[in-house]
Amino acid sequence: MKVVLASQNQGKLREMQAILGKLGFEVVLQSDLGVHIDVEETGETFEENSLLKAKAVMEQTGLAAVADDSGLVVDALGGAPGVYSARYCGLATDEERLYRVLENMENVPDAQRTARFVSVITMLIPGKEPLVARGECEGLITRAPAGTGGFGYDPIFYTPSEKMTFSQITSQRKNEISHRARALFRLADLLKQEEYHADK
Repeated sequence: MKVVLASQNQGKLREMQAILGKLGFEVVLQSDLGVHIDVEETGETFEENSLLKAKAVMEQTGLAAVADDSGLVVDALGGAPGVYSARYCGLATDEERLYRVLENMENVPDAQRTARFVSVITMLIPGKEPLVARGECEGLITRAPAGTGGFGYDPIFYTPSEKMTFSQITSQRKNEISHRARALFRLADLLKQEEYHADK
């Protein structure tokens, strides 16, 4: 079954292909089908925004759609950037956004630099009830970027279990432990429970 990813993000596409592909789903970007909608994320939660994006793409294409809304939740910043992670400090690059986080946390002690990545994935299959899966990964915010892999806030998100940032671990390992991986594994479980097979 072809599933349209409601995103232009190649990083998200690779992560979803790696996990959903094992279940027989062919995940493609919306742009691969000539769809170039940019859904306004007006929701106040990751769940609301994920559903908005999946619904818009499913209605546009008539195909099954999957959408991820994810972000970095930093305790010392009152949960920011949160659902505004992709729009933190306005129209900026990934690098500018992560440096804004570091700037805002300059005086925060190491013990209080706790944070988590959150991912909520919604899959909509025509004629079926929405499947919603949430995944979280706990970590700490570093004082400087480290690593060259990944994307977004990965260079400043340190995972104690791996003793390195998301940008320093391999993509294979990240696909096993990340917030999005955990949400995708949960989605895979839901697909199996609901007997939503890729060949149907």
